[in-house]
Amino acid sequence: MKEHLYRAYVDILREELVPAMGCTEPIAVAYAAALARQTLGCLPQRVDIRVSANIIKNVKSVIVPHTGGLRGIAAAAAAGIAAGDAGRELEVLSGVGAEQLPAIKAYLERTPIAVSPADGGLIFDIQISVEGQGRTTFVRIAGSHTNVVRVERNAEVLLERACGQSGGPEPADRSLLTVEGIVAFAGAVEIADIKETLDRQIRMNRAIAQEGLRGTWGAGIGKILLDAYGSGAHNRAKAWAAAGSDARMSGCELPVVINSGSGNQGMTASLPVIVYAEELNAGEEALYRALVVSNLVTIHLKTGIGRLSAYCGATSAGCGAGAGIAYLHGGGTREIAHTIVNAVAINSGMICDGAKASCAAKIASAVEAGLLGWQMQRHGSQFYGGDGIIVKGVENTIKNVGRLAREGMAGTDREIISIMVEGC
Repeated sequence: MKEHLYRAYVDILREELVPAMGCTEPIAVAYAAALARQTLGCLPQRVDIRVSANIIKNVKSVIVPHTGGLRGIAAAAAAGIAAGDAGRELEVLSGVGAEQLPAIKAYLERTPIAVSPADGGLIFDIQISVEGQGRTTFVRIAGSHTNVVRVERNAEVLLERACGQSGGPEPADRSLLTVEGIVAFAGAVEIADIKETLDRQIRMNRAIAQEGLRGTWGAGIGKILLDAYGSGAHNRAKAWAAAGSDARMSGCELPVVINSGSGNQGMTASLPVIVYAEELNAGEEALYRALVVSNLVTIHLKTGIGRLSAYCGATSAGCGAGAGIAYLHGGGTREIAHTIVNAVAINSGMICDGAKASCAAKIASAVEAGLLGWQMQRHGSQFYGGDGIIVKGVENTIKNVGRLAREGMAGTDREIISIMVEGC
């Protein structure tokens, strides 16, 4: 494998598979708010929040961790301001203790916090203005969860860059990803180059899945799957991923390693592969290589879709999980490509109507599609070009998924948000 491709694939994994505490959209709001307070230098007396519609959709229904059960944009901002650590970015609330919960609640109750839609048409946009002791601060995050594009204090610009730019080093080029390249990389990668990244994913995502099965979280989809359908690997793969989401969407105070900006996608791409590796006694190295496949296939599919859309991101991660499991069973490029295409044909079009308890059930459905796609190719069955959005060649089908989600479902996204807002 060419050196520049090898380095890019390693960098993509390191950039995407990072820890986050809680659903990433409310946490991004908390991070922006904590940064605004830090820049202001005192506790704000007024807060004005403007966010894009997709942020409203994904924050509305989930519990913000370390808040004692609070939900919503104002609660996320209040937690970030009253107790957050901006230096920890997507783990901004991870250090909040029980003794700080009364302060968060009191701040939320006494402080005017206005929330309104952002102008500008960006899908991912968080703008927070705060004032206190005669000073003002403005912070804007756009494009992705930690991409701070503007910071002002008393109208003085402290940081500014275009919304399409990111802070720090230029990110690795996701357009270099191909299914053939992913499979080649998985076979060639030096384990030392990805071990720390994947060990963290295995450890954190397994822990929250186990908590989801132990505790009483959300709708208990993971537990229901095991009780109703048994403990075979096929069902455990779905149940573990769903249980992680049960816990995470209900405010569980355990971190997860995300994929493509989403904890649900990170769990969906990893936990089914972990289950099958254990079932097969595949060994540590085989698990790492299969996780490389599942994570990179998920990222490849999500690159054309974008961070947020009307297309449920778990669908892509379910395809990734199916691909990783196919790899564990000795599948090469051909088998993995058929698994992806089959899974896309089965489940594409599942809508994203925000982060909430029912995400756990959607994850189970996405994993089932990935597993069925894998089983189809094992039995010599596949979907062909001309079956719906499926066209000849896995890369062409992946492009169609991006087009469907990014362009075709834009109107669907607006209607979903309208329905959700009317229901509030």
